[in-house]
Amino acid sequence: MLNGFAAYGMWGLVPLFWPLLKPAGAVEILAHRMVWSLFFVAAALLVIRRWAWLGELLRQPRRLALITVAAAVITVNWGVYIWSVNSGHVVEASLGYFINPLVTIAMGVLLLKERLRPVQWAAVGVGACAVLVLTIGYGRPPWISLCLAFSFATYGLVKKKVNLGGIESLAAETAIQFLPALAYLLWLGTRGDSTFTTEGAGHAALLAATGIVTALPLVCFGAAAIRVPLSTLGLLQYLAPVFQFVLGILYFKEAMPPERWAGFALVWLALALLTWDALRTARRGARALADGSRAARSTGATVAAGAVGTSETTVSAGAAETTVPAGTSSAESPAESVPGAPEADPLEARP
Repeated sequence: MLNGFAAYGMWGLVPLFWPLLKPAGAVEILAHRMVWSLFFVAAALLVIRRWAWLGELLRQPRRLALITVAAAVITVNWGVYIWSVNSGHVVEASLGYFINPLVTIAMGVLLLKERLRPVQWAAVGVGACAVLVLTIGYGRPPWISLCLAFSFATYGLVKKKVNLGGIESLAAETAIQFLPALAYLLWLGTRGDSTFTTEGAGHAALLAATGIVTALPLVCFGAAAIRVPLSTLGLLQYLAPVFQFVLGILYFKEAMPPERWAGFALVWLALALLTWDALRTARRGARALADGSRAARSTGATVAAGAVGTSETTVSAGAAETTVPAGTSSAESPAESVPGAPEADPLEARP
């Protein structure tokens, strides 16, 4: 849980970091983030000695193509987020990560032909109304929010098809980003527009720290994902946009007229519906699992009892074969029976 709080806390407080990198522009910051992230992720892989996936990936052109798409989409997401924070749109950026679950559900219906439960349909409808209200409030569609939400929903969809671990996936994506980013930084240097060498050692260190800012929350999330149930991680993910929203209002002093409050309230209502529906579905699944375990134990006991009149040896063997597996299965808690690690992705909905 502490690792989960640390990961989402760092993602939520990251708007405090990007303004420190001025006078570097958003594109220069983005390029440094790509370059330095590769160094830090590669160092992490060296420490944990996890390289077997690389040879397998290189022999699969389709997965390589999907990794390239993921790298392109996350580039858009990172760039828009950095620009929005440094341009005074922190609240609108936080909205993007609030509505990301709704966009993900909508894409699942449109692209994967998934079927929604009635409460999920209601949540998507409320979310659409929220976007309409915010469009009226802003005098334009909330393009920053929509761009962040759709880019990260697409990123999550692609990564689900790639089926590669979080650190490994980030290493592959930043490896694809590395050469274009490095070329851009070298080009800036030849023009005399690079701030890396002209703003002092402190500024250069901060630009290099973009790699740590990217990799450290990922490591904490990875530690949480293998220990914390997926349903708990799903609730923790709202910490990041909540922190960003609070920072936007209290620290960056961004305006929040009544119509924007109304739009955000609708988004929060939609998320409350989604959360309630997910928890209710999880409880039903846990009860069904418990009922199945009890039925298995009852069947095992009946079989063992019926075998008593036949042979003492048969009784012992039958009891060992029927009751032990049932007891083992029932010992698992409902939360533990839902694996968090394989399905949770360390980069899902993160700025």
